[in-house]
Amino acid sequence: MIQRITNNDLSDALKQPTAVLDFSAKWCGPCKMLAPVLENVADAMQGTASFYSIDVDENMDLAMQYRVSSIPCIVILKNGKEAARDVGFQPQPGLQAFIEQHL
Repeated sequence: MIQRITNNDLSDALKQPTAVLDFSAKWCGPCKMLAPVLENVADAMQGTASFYSIDVDENMDLAMQYRVSSIPCIVILKNGKEAARDVGFQPQPGLQAFIEQHL
């Protein structure tokens, strides 16, 4: 399950041992392609990492704080600190491997 972030409130994600942040936008084609892939990865990795969706238009402060300049942008937090990031679409095997290597 992917939790939706609103009001620039990342407090829950910062408390998690591993949080996967998906910075995206409704108008972004690659973001729309990534959404179902990320949903599948989140289901497959349930209990291993927490997943969050962040619309950059609705959460501009977070997008600026994490210096997101291209979307989709996946940021992995380990104990509240950025551990890795990847930009652009990835098929499920690649995305899941990327996340798993940073657990």
